Amino acid sequence: MPTKGANPEPSPRTLVCVPLTVLEDDRTIEEMRRALDAGADIIELRLDTIFEGEGGSDTHDTHDTHDAAIVRRIRTLIKSSPLPVILTCRVASEGGDYDGDEADRISLFERLTAASASSPAYLDVEWSSFSRSAIIAQKVRLCVRHPGQQRDVTSGLILSTHDFSGRPTDLMRRVLAMSEQAAASVVKVAFRARSLRDALEALDLPGQSSRPTIALAMGEFGLASRVLAGKFGAFLTFAALRSERTTALGQPTIAELLGLYRFRSITPATSVYGVVGWPIGHSLSPLVHNAGFEAINHDGVYLPLPIGVDESDAEASYLSFKATMLELIEHPRLTLCGVSVTMPHKEHLLRLARERGWSIDAVTESVGSANTLTLAATGSVARASVKNTDAPAVAVWLTQAIGGGLAGKRIGILGAGGVARAAAHAAASAGATVIIYARDVSKAQRLCDDIAVSLSRSASFIKLVAAAWDLIPKNCCDAIINCTPLGMSGTPGAAQSPMDLAAINGCGRDTIYFDTVYSPVQTPLLALARSASRRTVDGVGVFVEQAALQFETWTGTAAPRALFERIVRVRLAEREAARHEKS
Repeated sequence: MPTKGANPEPSPRTLVCVPLTVLEDDRTIEEMRRALDAGADIIELRLDTIFEGEGGSDTHDTHDTHDAAIVRRIRTLIKSSPLPVILTCRVASEGGDYDGDEADRISLFERLTAASASSPAYLDVEWSSFSRSAIIAQKVRLCVRHPGQQRDVTSGLILSTHDFSGRPTDLMRRVLAMSEQAAASVVKVAFRARSLRDALEALDLPGQSSRPTIALAMGEFGLASRVLAGKFGAFLTFAALRSERTTALGQPTIAELLGLYRFRSITPATSVYGVVGWPIGHSLSPLVHNAGFEAINHDGVYLPLPIGVDESDAEASYLSFKATMLELIEHPRLTLCGVSVTMPHKEHLLRLARERGWSIDAVTESVGSANTLTLAATGSVARASVKNTDAPAVAVWLTQAIGGGLAGKRIGILGAGGVARAAAHAAASAGATVIIYARDVSKAQRLCDDIAVSLSRSASFIKLVAAAWDLIPKNCCDAIINCTPLGMSGTPGAAQSPMDLAAINGCGRDTIYFDTVYSPVQTPLLALARSASRRTVDGVGVFVEQAALQFETWTGTAAPRALFERIVRVRLAEREAARHEKS
């Protein structure tokens, strides 16, 4: 780890940098210390919010006084920093706040690097500025040390380029041009990712550059480029001290990077896993699986892997899913070993498996969707298999709550979508009588027919019934399962229950109410059922069980289910408390 006052040369270990916007001096110094305590290796000080150049002053004398005061402030901050410092005064054209004269900005850099005792470890200068003016380039060269040369200058140069609109069309030309500059100690590329494929390209850049390289894909598709920076040999990655202090889209906090994703333990050999879906920003799967990997000392990291959809073109959505998944699977250095697949891509995974001839388990064929992909390497050929852990998880969940087997029980299922299909399969294959309620009875009937056909070879007697929604109170069910999204946080139906109190009161007093929605834990349906003194079972159990089955498939080790459940319930309680605080 670099020490205070040191000039860290490119190291095999990827550094963690916390970017800090300069605020009041005391507050900035305190945040520097917090960055050290949080585990940072280096700090970036952003000057563009306090430095305006000559345009910020009315007269030349005032301008000089203003600049001198800023120089003294920054020198004091550098001397006070417990970690090496990168100085950045980001121009507005590349996402910063500085829109003053370039000569003023370079003059500031010259002053700040003049005294070696208070010089930063690195200056970050945009390639667009450096390459546009020979005079500016020469002045910058004189401010910094040159790699491999002995000079009485302590600051290294980071040449950087940023594009917030997307991947630059001339990306590799920029990287090569920056790498050819003798003064450059490090090159940096940051651009907004349009897909996971852009993140993969960013990850590959350090291996394609002749200089130590920082390569980051920004936005929700770019998290992998930040978390896996060490796996691919990047010079450093950025992490915010707190979520409200991020300086780029998709930037994790240092607590998330070092804690949740265990960044320090990631090596080129680390296996990669993830959750594919859209959207997946609030998925609890990374929390669960990363904690599980740590508990059993498994060399793996689990990431959100968002793959978007085109709501107006289902085929285009599938082709995007297919292309992205194949690139992830076939990437020679990613080492993808397993993927959880959630909505809306579960049916896409099964379709892709059929096209590629992958192994498909019987439950997946019966349910018509898969939620788990497993990859095993044999030489250079990846063997892939898919399975569905939703249905067996529901079976375990129901059996534990009801007590004993499901044979002879009457199970009512609300909804006729993918979740309902998994629940109906689980209950019917265990010998229960299944009643599927849907607003569109024909859809419920098609689901009954599909499951009956799929189970015909393994079940000698199957009872599946389609029923209209208003018949729910008229059937005496041992259990009713909500398989609709009604009640789910963050959706238009978050405040709605699929059954009202009158319908609940019309059912038997011994009916147990289950909800596959687990966020919030206490859904509107469960709240109503409890108000009527009915027994309820929340959806945390089924989420934990399906994740545990995936974990065991990938690792061959028993999943720490109690740990999983504790993590999920704590995080959901935190989210609920935050929602109440906002309201």
